Amino acid sequence: MFKELDGDAGIHAGEGYSGGAAQAPSLSHAQALPDAALVESPPLPRLEANRIEQEPAPLPWRARLDKWKHDIEAWCHNVELAPDLAADIGSPRWYRGLATLFGLSAAAVAFWPSFSAVEAATPIPFNDRIRDEFRSQTIAPLALGGDSGRKMGASPLVHPLARVPERPMIQLVSTLGQGDSLQRMLQRAGVGSSDISQVSELVARAVPPGEIASGTQFDITLGKRPAEGAPRALDELAFRARFDLDLAIERNDGALTLVRHPIAVDETPLRIRGTVGSSLYRSARNAGAPVAAIQSYLRAVDKYLSLESDVTSGDAFDLILAYKRSAKGERQVGELLYAGVERDGKPRLQLMRWGKDGQMFAASGIGETRSAPIGMPVPGRITSRYGMRRHPILGYKRMHAGIDFGAGYGTPIHAVSEGTITYAGRHGGHGNYVRINHGGGIGTGYGHMSRIAVKNGARVRAGQVIGYVGSTGLSTGPHLHFEAYRAGRTVDPMSIRFVSRPQLDGKERGEFKRRMNALLAVEPGAALANFATREEQLAEAEREIDRLAPKKIG
Repeated sequence: MFKELDGDAGIHAGEGYSGGAAQAPSLSHAQALPDAALVESPPLPRLEANRIEQEPAPLPWRARLDKWKHDIEAWCHNVELAPDLAADIGSPRWYRGLATLFGLSAAAVAFWPSFSAVEAATPIPFNDRIRDEFRSQTIAPLALGGDSGRKMGASPLVHPLARVPERPMIQLVSTLGQGDSLQRMLQRAGVGSSDISQVSELVARAVPPGEIASGTQFDITLGKRPAEGAPRALDELAFRARFDLDLAIERNDGALTLVRHPIAVDETPLRIRGTVGSSLYRSARNAGAPVAAIQSYLRAVDKYLSLESDVTSGDAFDLILAYKRSAKGERQVGELLYAGVERDGKPRLQLMRWGKDGQMFAASGIGETRSAPIGMPVPGRITSRYGMRRHPILGYKRMHAGIDFGAGYGTPIHAVSEGTITYAGRHGGHGNYVRINHGGGIGTGYGHMSRIAVKNGARVRAGQVIGYVGSTGLSTGPHLHFEAYRAGRTVDPMSIRFVSRPQLDGKERGEFKRRMNALLAVEPGAALANFATREEQLAEAEREIDRLAPKKIG
């Protein structure tokens, strides 16, 4: 029953024996199982039918979708399809990212939209009649004719009329253009030549046709034609001939007659007063003075006072303008009539427009003889005085026979006193030069002008513009070289004094003072009140109870 051990086995078994009993060696799990144990055991026999097999239940579709998503994210995380191309350049990981870039770029190019023409449905064909009907239902601007949106396209059943009756009357408005004439304007409006000649003759009786301002509108009414093909007859013509006159031409019993419609006009001058403040111009504008009136005021005052040094912020300005108001509501601003400067309530300068030439006369100098130093021909500062100096161009000392005024290029140059132009033209180193003879052996010269504004032999008045500042001749920059002569020899211009004699005689001085007193009696802003005709004023003066009272007879 038991097999005897081999000798070697006994020897091997006896090795390591110590003591009486043998010890079992320690075996691993692989050693403990025989080779046959590693072979798959045969399947167990199936149980009886009463035993139920256990199979895993299928996962729902949402759980499967989440599992697939999780697997894809894990794969992308492990593979890393889009690594940073700035790191590990040349590695397999870098080439994988480059392949991803090219793949995405190719996909973008593949989905790029095409700009080729898209074939659309062919429009329905239509002829001229259908096109006209479509166009008649649109609205075109008047600049393109405005012949749509009014009628439907004509069908074949529509027949054109052989003759259309004309309108019995046409009313239109025509405007007199700049440089236009009354005859040409009426001819363009369709008035016949015979009516044009009659209208011109009637209008000339009331106002010269040349004095009708451009832009005047004419209300024209044309009647029936006297014969087929003839121009229409003029039934009525109305326009504003002057600020105080409306004219109308009407046809009565076949003949044209002129009807005048005078317009009540109030000519109360407009007076504007105020304090100079920091700026005379801005203060006058804030007071309501027009720009042209302020410029006229500044030019008039500047001839007598320096606007920079003689006029202070506490002074008061006073200007009076010609002003008209019509009963129709129009207002017209005229020229400057009075310019004044006051200090501490007392007049410092009073100027009034007087005479045929419309010059501004100072009230303090119309009746007395005065001696005044020579004025400044140009607004500016003195840059070089009369006397010996080193010439800036020639480089050596020589006599400077005048005064240099520094001023901007193109600044107007004014005559310091009235006189006669004895020379106007090119004059050596003076460049463009003007010389004036003021009488009594006194003369003045103006050099280096950019442009001369007077002619030789002309008579000029004090303050008149004779040229403009320039840099002609021997000049280093724009300035005015101003000289003065006595008996034909140059003298220091600052030593010259002009004697002003009375410019108005005794009778004219009285009229001058009465006119100035009448202007100074005007209240500031009185001309801006509402204008009422004399009839309206009389109606307002009469009480309502007086109108109802019985009128006395005899």
